[in-house]
Amino acid sequence: MKSSPDAAVRKRPVNLTLNENLVSRAKSMTDNLSGLVESLLSEFIVRESRERLLRTGEVETTIAAWNDFSAKSGSIADEYSSL
Repeated sequence: MKSSPDAAVRKRPVNLTLNENLVSRAKSMTDNLSGLVESLLSEFIVRESRERLLRTGEVETTIAAWNDFSAKSGSIADEYSSL
């Protein structure tokens, strides 16, 4: 198991409600369940952060494309506006 970059950060106990059978099975497979859960949580945070950045980039690309279309073609609503 990799050590996290935050290994020097203070640790504290937390309460989780987990499936008892899963916890028992996991404990039989590792001698450090807390470390394993911390590692998995760290991986989740990295993956979720990347996905959110990707979605943000997609939104920005879509907005830029729409603004470009609007600048070249005008607003679609212009032909229906009474203003």
